[in-house]
Amino acid sequence: MPVVVTGSIATDHLMTFPGRFTEQFVEGQMENVSLSFLVDDLVQHRGGAGANMAYGLGLLGLAPVLVGAVGSDFADYDAWLGRNGVDTGSVHWSELKHTARFVCTTDEANNQIASFYSGAMAEASRIELAPVVGRVGTVDLVVVGPNDPTAMVRHTQECRDRGYPFAADPSQQLAWADGEMIRELVAGAEVLFTNEYEAALLLQKTGWTAEEVLDRVGCWVTTRAADGVLVRRAGEEPLTVIAVPETKPVEPTGGGDALRAGFIAGRMWGLGLERATQLGSAVATAAVEVVGTQEYDLPRESFLARFAEAFGTEAADEVAAHLPG
Repeated sequence: MPVVVTGSIATDHLMTFPGRFTEQFVEGQMENVSLSFLVDDLVQHRGGAGANMAYGLGLLGLAPVLVGAVGSDFADYDAWLGRNGVDTGSVHWSELKHTARFVCTTDEANNQIASFYSGAMAEASRIELAPVVGRVGTVDLVVVGPNDPTAMVRHTQECRDRGYPFAADPSQQLAWADGEMIRELVAGAEVLFTNEYEAALLLQKTGWTAEEVLDRVGCWVTTRAADGVLVRRAGEEPLTVIAVPETKPVEPTGGGDALRAGFIAGRMWGLGLERATQLGSAVATAAVEVVGTQEYDLPRESFLARFAEAFGTEAADEVAAHLPG
């Protein structure tokens, strides 16, 4: 039975400016800014939280079903996902808008000027999950990832109404959503994913305590960058898992999506919470060692060797029984 992943699908256009933005600003003229930066690098990457998670699940052999909205410019991206084990048959294609796009210029001091065009993503709220389930059969889990806010609310409510188990990953949408919306997105989730900042923001906006959150979800997975992952369940001692050490330069974008993919795959394989979290940690490290959120792969032998080094041979053997060749 498949995992359905709902969420954003986008392309990232990343440019590098060989100077400092601040040196171009004129004191006293900030209300009349008109600047053009000559960049010396342009890289385009496939992205979007939903697509990133689906890509990771595809590498792990789960044949996930991606649900989101795209434009007519999606054909090459569609083919890429298909080659990597993702079912895109339930993706909505807009007749009017382009696929969502993130355009960002970074200067030599790592300052950024960026724009995000939501484009076709605004049409994700038109998607109903029942026809998706009718096409692919009973689903094990629906991941409600960051997306058009109306779509996130609709998908979450439909999961409750139709009894589909779901994971809540509100992510960056927590920054602007109010407490009522956040409570609606979280309550009843099998799994809640946040990072540390998002966890604090969730508590602040909902007015819930951590214990009250745990009363409403099956488990709460919180990523903590180099400090690893914290997993909590009501009435149980917290579980902590280390971050697998990196061996290459780190580009953190997409690491959280990869961790979610690994964790979900582990749970779908029937692994326990600790082993699934370890798998998520290992996949996340593979993702952050390359530039681009879908540029990593998981070669079986080297991945298992690294997993054994971090978590032990017994743990690696358990994962090896499920990891594709």
